[in-house]
Amino acid sequence: MNRTLMAGLVLSVVGLAGYAVGLTVPYTGRAFSVTAVMAGTTLAAIGYSLAGETQ
Repeated sequence: MNRTLMAGLVLSVVGLAGYAVGLTVPYTGRAFSVTAVMAGTTLAAIGYSLAGETQ
């Protein structure tokens, strides 16, 4: 697995976890969790598209 895909998946999972916690306990950084999910999804899509290329 390439690094871009793995980073995107990890960032998405961390962002989703942060948002889930933010639903139960309000904290000021919840908006950053939404940004993490969007950036993670983008990185995962880029990494997935690069994984199909031949070297």
